[in-house]
Amino acid sequence: MNVGNAVRLRIIELCNEHNITVNKLATICGITQSTLNNIVNGRNNSTTVSTVKKICDGLNIDIVDFFSCELFKNLEQEIK
Repeated sequence: MNVGNAVRLRIIELCNEHNITVNKLATICGITQSTLNNIVNGRNNSTTVSTVKKICDGLNIDIVDFFSCELFKNLEQEIK
């Protein structure tokens, strides 16, 4: 799995944990719905750390908590 896919799946996982939709998350985080939908639908595979931080702030979690899950272990080599 690559990092873009892991971020996408983590966002979906966090929405499910918090019982909110992706669109509600966008509103909470101050991210445009189109941006978050592009990430979740796999059209954007290069999410910035700033966007991840906004998601964390909106969910009231630390950025360490975002990346502290099995999805980010054993990622594919990005440089080939």
